[in-house]
Amino acid sequence: MGLMKGKQMDKLSIMGVRIDNISMDEALKLAEKKIDNDEKFIIYTPNTEIIMMCQKDEEFLKIINKSDLNVPDGVGLIYAGKIKKHPLKEKVAGYDLSVKLLKLAHEKGLKLYVVGGKPGVAEAAMKNVQNSYPGIKIVGAMHGYFKGAHLGQGGHEEELELIEDINKQKPHILFVGFGAKKQEQWIEYNKDLLKANVIIGNGGTLDGLAGFVKRAPDIFIKLGLEWFYRLIREPKRIKRQIVLPVFMLKVIFGNKDIVREI
Repeated sequence: MGLMKGKQMDKLSIMGVRIDNISMDEALKLAEKKIDNDEKFIIYTPNTEIIMMCQKDEEFLKIINKSDLNVPDGVGLIYAGKIKKHPLKEKVAGYDLSVKLLKLAHEKGLKLYVVGGKPGVAEAAMKNVQNSYPGIKIVGAMHGYFKGAHLGQGGHEEELELIEDINKQKPHILFVGFGAKKQEQWIEYNKDLLKANVIIGNGGTLDGLAGFVKRAPDIFIKLGLEWFYRLIREPKRIKRQIVLPVFMLKVIFGNKDIVREI
């Protein structure tokens, strides 16, 4: 595999965002180990869009870099590492990692709690998950439309009620899907209060699991064209998708420190 050639390192900085050079299997094993040791473990899933957001948002950059694990969620990051001769092992998509965490929960009898999406999305997603993994222990499902730190209202009673319920259930895995920045902001604000092991900010995963957002066919994913498939299906995403070519131009024409070992 071409991306495996050359020296590999544990961590990269891509435009200031820490990216852990880890494979899907390694990420999953690490999460499982943290659960076994009853430790808290925060996972974020930066992609090109998030990295570009961080260029204009110092607060977001600081939050992203405070996680325990930042997986390379996007083909743009893989290309960036390859171009600057700091190859990453592989793309670790947040959606795929989340699905593997569901399988782990099912196999090991772990408790799962999910928060995010519009009203009804989390419940619909968990109904599908129950069908796919009969007997999986889902201990809570809540939409993201409550007042809390993700909306600049940290410490609101609605947020505290949710945290109280999460802590009563003590989930091994907590999905937080409010979309980029909001979910990371919420996790960062509340991380010391939450009694959960693996906490992952996983964006539109719940929409995908609910079937409200169709995932790209495998051929698009394998070719690194998932973004193009989304653009065809949702032309209004053009403003969001334009960041990929802008990101790649910055990588190609930027100095060598734009992607570096840390």
